Amino acid sequence: MESVEQIIECLAQQRYLADEGLGVSLYLAIQLGRPLLIEGVPGVGKTEVAKALAASTARRLIRLQCYEGIDVPQALYEWDFGRQMLTLRAGEASSSERTPVDQFFSERFLIERPLLAALRAGSNAVLLIDEIDRADDEFEAFLLEFLAEFQITIPELGTVRAQSQPLVVLTSNRTREIHDALKRRCLYHWIDYPSHSLECRIIAARAPEVPAKLAEEVVSAVFRFRDLELLKPPGVAESIDWARGLKIMGASSLADSVPVERTLGLVLKEKDDITRVRRDGTLQAISGMGR
Repeated sequence: MESVEQIIECLAQQRYLADEGLGVSLYLAIQLGRPLLIEGVPGVGKTEVAKALAASTARRLIRLQCYEGIDVPQALYEWDFGRQMLTLRAGEASSSERTPVDQFFSERFLIERPLLAALRAGSNAVLLIDEIDRADDEFEAFLLEFLAEFQITIPELGTVRAQSQPLVVLTSNRTREIHDALKRRCLYHWIDYPSHSLECRIIAARAPEVPAKLAEEVVSAVFRFRDLELLKPPGVAESIDWARGLKIMGASSLADSVPVERTLGLVLKEKDDITRVRRDGTLQAISGMGR
């Protein structure tokens, strides 16, 4: 990737429409060899950045999905205990020479988890550490050390070092604050909801079967939903799904109230939000957009 413009163009070929700010952040992350922390509200395309970047650079995408309670072995490596036991029992039942104990802790029985896989893949991989804000402080502290050295020690096998660094993208929905120590080691980019015109272009790229007029009405309606104090405002993913769903249901406009009613579950994901827009006149208002 030799320029910001080239990155933006390559992402566009993967149907990811990035603005200049994101293009600059990705370009600098690649050139400086630094992790990129991307924050934003759910549904604005943070995870898709890593997917599109891996596809556009022909790198392997390695994804570590964070969650509450995730620990180091689940992220690094584990020993295949079940296979070890089967091999041991098979050796005991055989009259041939038994397998030495130290051979039970060899590559044959090692289960790679995402971080070890990324070390071994090196620059041929994009490591996506998704929703780091869901992990606890202890795991974040471990990750800080891992990203600083790009190496781990497996007591039975020795130290594994990355011959070349993978490109690392971390995402956060900001359900909690990420520690400053981790932020200092990353480049940072915030992804907000796209503009009206950009969101229309995104629907056109991701759902080309949807007529432009219907896509524009969907985006206008979604903007209206976002202005409400909903429990879960719709993201870009919901805009795309709703536009596709309306097209499948035969709607040519939001004035077709029956398909709009039937497909609300594609754009609103909380019962209270759906109840609210049905009761406060919002549905009638967005139906008027199509007239």
